[in-house]
Amino acid sequence: MPDGPVDDAAVLDALFAGSPQGLFVLDADRKVTRYNPSARGVHALPSEDVVGHGVRDFAPGMEPELGQLIDEVLTTGGPVRGRLLRGRSPSDPDRTLAVEVSLFPLRGGPGLVGVVEDVTERQAAANRLAVLSTVHRTVGATLDVRATADALVDALVPNFADAASVDLLDDDPSGAAPPSGPLPTSVPLRRIAFAAPDSVEPSRRTGDSRPFPFPTPYTQVLSDAQARLVQVTPDDPWLATDPDGFAALLGRKVHSMIVAPLTARDTVLGLLTLYRGRVDAFEDADLDVARQAAATAAVHLDNARSYRREHAVASTLQRRLQPGVTPRLSAVETAHVYLPESAGGAWFDVIPLSGTRVALVVGDVAGHGIEAAATMGQLRVALRTLALQDLETDEVLTHLDEVAGQLTAVDSRGTHPYLATCAVTVYDPVSRQCTMTRAGHPAPVLVDPDGSPIHVEVPLGPPLGAEGGAAYVPAVTQLPPGCLIAHVTNGLLGAEEDGDADAVHRLQHVLATPSRPLQELCDTAVYRMAPSRHDDAVLLLARTECLPPDRVGDWTLPADVSVVGTARQLVGQQLAAWGLDDCAFTTEIIVSELVTNAILHGEGPVRLRLIHDEGRLLAEVTDASRAGPHLRHARAGDEGGRGLYIVMRLSAHWGVRHGRQDKTIWSEQRLGERTPDDLLAAVDVFDTAGM
Repeated sequence: MPDGPVDDAAVLDALFAGSPQGLFVLDADRKVTRYNPSARGVHALPSEDVVGHGVRDFAPGMEPELGQLIDEVLTTGGPVRGRLLRGRSPSDPDRTLAVEVSLFPLRGGPGLVGVVEDVTERQAAANRLAVLSTVHRTVGATLDVRATADALVDALVPNFADAASVDLLDDDPSGAAPPSGPLPTSVPLRRIAFAAPDSVEPSRRTGDSRPFPFPTPYTQVLSDAQARLVQVTPDDPWLATDPDGFAALLGRKVHSMIVAPLTARDTVLGLLTLYRGRVDAFEDADLDVARQAAATAAVHLDNARSYRREHAVASTLQRRLQPGVTPRLSAVETAHVYLPESAGGAWFDVIPLSGTRVALVVGDVAGHGIEAAATMGQLRVALRTLALQDLETDEVLTHLDEVAGQLTAVDSRGTHPYLATCAVTVYDPVSRQCTMTRAGHPAPVLVDPDGSPIHVEVPLGPPLGAEGGAAYVPAVTQLPPGCLIAHVTNGLLGAEEDGDADAVHRLQHVLATPSRPLQELCDTAVYRMAPSRHDDAVLLLARTECLPPDRVGDWTLPADVSVVGTARQLVGQQLAAWGLDDCAFTTEIIVSELVTNAILHGEGPVRLRLIHDEGRLLAEVTDASRAGPHLRHARAGDEGGRGLYIVMRLSAHWGVRHGRQDKTIWSEQRLGERTPDDLLAAVDVFDTAGM
């Protein structure tokens, strides 16, 4: 290499001839005096179209931003570095350029030097990454199908496409998942989401469900589940399959489109379609972006559809497991509101008990979905079974906690430290006694007939299935007729935990007019309580009644077999007073057997109670022994052992109710259902027993 000074002109000639960047020298009149003819964007332009011309003449697509930058440098004398500009390519008007411009003033005279670097590809790659980042960040934030689809098209329009649509296969009415593999070309797809920056209406409106015309790029993608980039021209043969439908597509001057399958777990859920009518058509790199966006969205759409199917199944299961029409009882008048917002495990029950009593139950299983609904069903059946055994309320919850513990042990995947909460109230219309027990659940709200709150402290026991064992303490009070008993879940109170005093006060205010129809009170509670939309809500209302004293016969007899005849006589007199003489023979047999059994196998004096309720007659015998009777079949030569068998045959229902210090054996007969053969049947039973 020869030594010597470097020729500045040679350096400039080499730079202007071989630089990959665009170099431009502008004079004080903003005209180009020299430029790099190999620069991208101007290499196809004749020199005479550039030299001696302003930027506006040969690169109108870069105005006015570039012109403003040139004015700034010539006016201030300071440089401008790294400004990103977009515009049409001077040599190819159908192509958009992204350039990074730096401008430097000339020190030796007026004018400036411009360095222009074509960053179109780099910027396009960055834009594609930004679009995918937006898709990953915004799509799938909820488990709602429509919201997920809307988030997808919003992430793609207008930064990546001029318009975008999502069309999905409708859910199977049976709740089954979509079939695996590609879809038939004739399958109807429902438009779920559409986005475009202008007001042009697409041929398919959101909510429309119909097959795509065949054969078209849409049906081709459905048939092989492969994404397609389609350059659209007016003479494309597939446009003729539906000229009216595709008129909007041509009217928007769409020149390229991408149709990508929404595929999850080898199952095509639908189509994502992207349209461009602006300068740049879709490229192969854009097809990759569409594939990735569709794959990401398909996973979330599949999750949302699975959740919707599970939610529908869980809601159906939950509704089926709730009680049907609540029974009409003499103890209480009831009404309820049940809002299964989240397919959770809230439930309620109204259980008729012996002695005209009633159990009011409200519970709430932790979690949501099918498992919560199934667990709710198991607990509800278990509680109803325990309640019908006439156990005390604290014993019911103690045994139910054991059941919950076993269910928790079977499924240890849950994140809740307990399985469920529950509250049980038993009301007796004869004694007007109300017994309330709760397991981690809000206490019942009590309101007297005047609308004033009744404050009763109901001890809070541990939730069902919680570790550490259970200790449930009942609260007992007497209620006058016309009181309201309100059982609620936290979903109605709008509280995450028990003890929201403000919510309880609002409910007491709603119930302050207890004479209003119960269903009207239930509706008002929903209107004013603003229940949670993320949890099930239950309100069970009961208005207390009192059985008239003249409908109850109550006697205490000494523990002597000689009083059996007296008991029969008292029963006959009471039935005559009630006009039930036709029941006397059967009832006297039942009472004789029950009183005899209590005297022979029980302790202390015997209490005999006869209750005439609506459509039924109840006979109860109580003694001081808690030992339960045993039904057995006496042998032919036995002189006894047939009493309970006779009671069973002559009663519609019978059972044993254990108190804390005594037991009661009861029998129920249905009134108004007796036939002429009933008396003969009673005699036959009496004779068969060998009496």
